Amino acid sequence: MTDGFEQARTQRNWLERLTDKIPGFKGYQNRELRREVDKLQREHISHRLTEIKGRVRDHAGRYTDAGRIGALQPFDRLEKRLEGLSQTIRFSDYGATGLFDTVKIREPELERLYQFDLSVMDDLQALGASVESIPEPASEGNPDSELAQAMSLLEGLETKWAERKSVISNIVRMS
Repeated sequence: MTDGFEQARTQRNWLERLTDKIPGFKGYQNRELRREVDKLQREHISHRLTEIKGRVRDHAGRYTDAGRIGALQPFDRLEKRLEGLSQTIRFSDYGATGLFDTVKIREPELERLYQFDLSVMDDLQALGASVESIPEPASEGNPDSELAQAMSLLEGLETKWAERKSVISNIVRMS
């Protein structure tokens, strides 16, 4: 996760590098760059949730085509919750909490936030794998346990995302 900020910083043009020489401007520029990296991260997470939602919809479509209408309610519930979290993440404020304000954030605190964000990515991967494990309708298997597992992982991800604001607040308070 640390790579995102460093990679963005190294790809700046000559004018941006020249402004590094202006007193006080570099801190402003780094805050803006961190805001952009944060926004890109949130957009990536939201996009991944939308992809997972599409896979849930694909599974539900196959169950519908197979005439297994009774199995559709958990698919619908999961799909709606995925959409809700995706929108929450996509449209959450970035930088508004003070993390990117004039407060100096030390590397250990930033590393904690990056580790938190990496754990969100790990949770997303587990959620995607759980959705992929949903049995095909032709197998006559019951998808309830896999759907319940996916819903449980999604609920954990919702809780974790809600905690992100307090993680940021704690970092700002410590700085």
